[in-house]
Amino acid sequence: MKIPTAYTDSYAKGRHIDPERAETYIAHTMIGDALADAMIADISSLGPDESNRLIRAGMTGDDEVLRDAPRSVRDFFASIAEPPEWVDLPSHLPGCRMFHRNTRLVLAGMVGGVLVEGFATNIAKSFFLTGRLRDKGVRRLKQNNRHMLEIFMPGGMERHADGWTHSVRVRLVHAKLRSLLEKSDEWDVDELGTPLCAAHLGFAISSFSARLLKHLKSLGGSFDKEERRSFMAVWRYSGYLMGIPKSILFRDEEDALKIFRVGRACEPPPSMESIVMASSLINSAPLFAGLEQRDERLKLAGYIGQISRALIGNELAEELMYPEKSSVGILWKFRMLNRIETIMGKLIPGRAREIANLTTILNVSMFDDAGISYRLPDHIYAERSSKW
Repeated sequence: MKIPTAYTDSYAKGRHIDPERAETYIAHTMIGDALADAMIADISSLGPDESNRLIRAGMTGDDEVLRDAPRSVRDFFASIAEPPEWVDLPSHLPGCRMFHRNTRLVLAGMVGGVLVEGFATNIAKSFFLTGRLRDKGVRRLKQNNRHMLEIFMPGGMERHADGWTHSVRVRLVHAKLRSLLEKSDEWDVDELGTPLCAAHLGFAISSFSARLLKHLKSLGGSFDKEERRSFMAVWRYSGYLMGIPKSILFRDEEDALKIFRVGRACEPPPSMESIVMASSLINSAPLFAGLEQRDERLKLAGYIGQISRALIGNELAEELMYPEKSSVGILWKFRMLNRIETIMGKLIPGRAREIANLTTILNVSMFDDAGISYRLPDHIYAERSSKW
């Protein structure tokens, strides 16, 4: 097994926790996505308009257009035409209900907890190099929220539905960025492994699901065992569509937490890029919430930072150079305010709270009147890439 030099020391820490999982994780730092990578290699020479046409045909099931597409395109879409045997789409409904009941808490848990913890790993390297969050932070966060919204819409994971297509689109964007990074002088494979590697995607999907459930509980979220299992099932199928290999795609919540724990141990300590990206994330949040006044933005960013510190723990917060500000009691205060809102919502006739939650996620998601764009980035740097 080839071990990227950045992981030499941390791999030993991962092996101390779970030797088999650590070996699997490190092995996957050198693995990309064979089917998606082959497709991207073929369509990149066809130009953006033709690439967009072929991707749209695959997403919508236009077999007539696909008939003349390169073999790699047909193979890619054929591989995801049918869900694996473990997918039970009707069982996704409880998870969808839980998501929409706790929308604002999901957003808080993602921004203050899950995404920050992700940036504490070498995942931050690709984001930093491309400038995707640094230069286009608000748009990137809104795209992330749009993906979550669509996969948790009832029926959203049916073939060709928006949750299904958004998951596949993320996979193709990753493949295109992987190609751009590998061809650039900015990425050292011997040191860092394959860009946007399977290990990082397996870690991320485990975090988006099981780790997010933990943060939701800390923030006062409400869900039962059935909703918990269902929430995990939605993310698992989304991860499958995103091209995460079975060998590092979680089976259930317990398995996901183990992948997260071992993955964190195998990753090197937070880098300069991790510090920059975590700071960018916290400070971008008030902007995509619609706050334009500087004082308001700074106040909200400070509050989000306190919540984030409470979620991720003081040790990681110090490594990410968070401001020295106590988070004692901040989660209790947050939960109390959420309970008050819940009580007030019950006093309002109809489905006022549910509508408010839906409005919240709609307002902070990337919607376009022209529909989903299947254009892909065409430059390693976000500021020099065409809009996609």
